[in-house]
Amino acid sequence: MRATSLRAFRLTAAGIAAAVVLVDQLTKAWARSALADSSIEVIPGFFRLALAENSGAAFGFFRGGGQIIAVFALLAVVIIFFAFRTVDRWWDLIGLGLVLGGAVGNLVDRLTRGSGLLDGRVTDWIELWLIPNFNVADAAISIGVALLLLGALRKP
Repeated sequence: MRATSLRAFRLTAAGIAAAVVLVDQLTKAWARSALADSSIEVIPGFFRLALAENSGAAFGFFRGGGQIIAVFALLAVVIIFFAFRTVDRWWDLIGLGLVLGGAVGNLVDRLTRGSGLLDGRVTDWIELWLIPNFNVADAAISIGVALLLLGALRKP
């Protein structure tokens, strides 16, 4: 890929990360306000908007391990910044941008929604059928990882 277009994709990936953080934080603020007293049944038995706080990892795993998860998320952010400089395939850059935005979005909650360092609870508000509540950041991380895995399976 040409250096000019690669630079544009890196900027696009950084823009995607920033957009994920912004949308994630705006939707979490909305959910804390609009869903504080009741949930919204969008598709009965399948899709509901319901406020939950998560002290663990995405989709409710590792409850109470928020500080450890935050440290790993910080490490992931650093690694992704270095990866931005070396990755040269657009789908990998987009995947990294999504993971970066999701990690930062949830880190904002860990930093700002607790009484100590990195112990804040993450606001979750989307609930699908059997999947525990999640948020925009969690969805971005999942989609980003899927893109990275698909990219890894694709021949260079």
